[in-house]
Amino acid sequence: MTSSSEGDGVAPDAEGEASGPGDAERAPLPAAAAAPARPRSSPSAALDAPDELAAHVEPVGSGPDLERLRARFGRPFEAGDVIFREGEPGTEAYLLEEGRIRLIKKVRGAERSLMVLKPGDLFGESALLGGAARWSTAIALSRGVALALDHGTLQNLVERNPAVALRIIKQLVGRLRDAEDQIEIMMLNDTQSKVVNALLKLAQQSRAASGTSSNGASFAISPMELSTRVGLDVDTVKRAVQQLREGQYLRVADERLEIPDIDALRRLFSLLGVKDEIRGEQ
Repeated sequence: MTSSSEGDGVAPDAEGEASGPGDAERAPLPAAAAAPARPRSSPSAALDAPDELAAHVEPVGSGPDLERLRARFGRPFEAGDVIFREGEPGTEAYLLEEGRIRLIKKVRGAERSLMVLKPGDLFGESALLGGAARWSTAIALSRGVALALDHGTLQNLVERNPAVALRIIKQLVGRLRDAEDQIEIMMLNDTQSKVVNALLKLAQQSRAASGTSSNGASFAISPMELSTRVGLDVDTVKRAVQQLREGQYLRVADERLEIPDIDALRRLFSLLGVKDEIRGEQ
């Protein structure tokens, strides 16, 4: 996230252009065009796949190992491509290697963003349930590549590699935490309170991950990611971020948000809560 020339605190990015209301209606990514044809897994190939993938559960940069994996499991995509749609059978899970993916869900006819995925994220894990229906639609925000893992390969990968299974569990627990955070944010009435609350949680997570005890935090987040967390449109989020910058509660530097004083931001959140209570009593 970078500062724009208009001083809105968040630079426009390609994600916003690829996330309009009509994205979910675009044609799905054709499997034949998306990746080289993959031979049906023989028993030995099915056994080899988990060991081959286990060393690449984190995104990798380049080299023969990556090329071999992409040739076997890779599904390249372009911005705007639909990876899968809500309601379809979940026959494959995906490990994102490059690019960004947005998960959306239709609620009463309106599209709601659930999250923005980055390299290293697993998505479409309903394939673990053996053909369970997709509960969201995945749309590419940029060009990239994902490794497509069918039910058998994914199950073998989890069963034979405890480290991979643990990573998947941690990711699912993290998503549950994010969902609980979103519910809490949805219960707030004030726009600024929603943004401040989300930033406080991100700051706390960043500080916990770094193991530091300082009262500041720094983390990278795009305008769309923040808008997804708070359930507001990107422009509204940009205005809220700009107000916080003007109040010196945060800074934007090197494509990261910096919160110099978490306690000060927490006090602001408390004051916003009091203001909302007073407004409700009138």
